[in-house]
Amino acid sequence: MPHSTSTPRLGDLERLVMERLWEAGRTHGATVRDVHEALERDREIAYTTVMTVLDRLAKKELVTRERDGRAWRYFPADTREALTAQTMRRTLDDMDVTDRRAALLHFLDGASSDEIADLKAALAVVESRADEEASAPRGLRGRLRR
Repeated sequence: MPHSTSTPRLGDLERLVMERLWEAGRTHGATVRDVHEALERDREIAYTTVMTVLDRLAKKELVTRERDGRAWRYFPADTREALTAQTMRRTLDDMDVTDRRAALLHFLDGASSDEIADLKAALAVVESRADEEASAPRGLRGRLRR
C-alpha cells in the first residue's frame, strides 16, 4: 500500500495547538506562552509540553516560526481548510483503492443537502479554473490558480 508523507496526521494535542494558532491568525501568530496560557484555561499542561509540540509542528512544516525577542513566534503554515484538504487527499492516496469513484460515493453517502450544495459549488469553481487554464495563453498557464 502506498504511503505519503507530505501531510502528517495531527495528534489530539497537535490539533489543539493548531487551533490556537489559527485563532491567533497568520499575521499575528503566537508564542509558546500565548498557546500555553490558552490551553491552560481548559486543562493542566506543562509549558515544556507546548514547546515540544510547537517544535515538532515546525519540523513537520505545519507551522513557521520567527524570533520575537528571546522567544519564537509561531504561525500556521497554511489555513485550516488547506490542511483538511491535504489530509483528505492523503487518505485517499494512501488507500489501495481500485475504484476511486466508489470510495468517493461511500464518503458522500451521509452528506447533508447543505454539504452537497457546497460540493457542487466547489466543483463549479474547479471547473471554471480548468476552463480558464485551458483558454489561457501558454505563458500564463499555471499562474491562474488562486
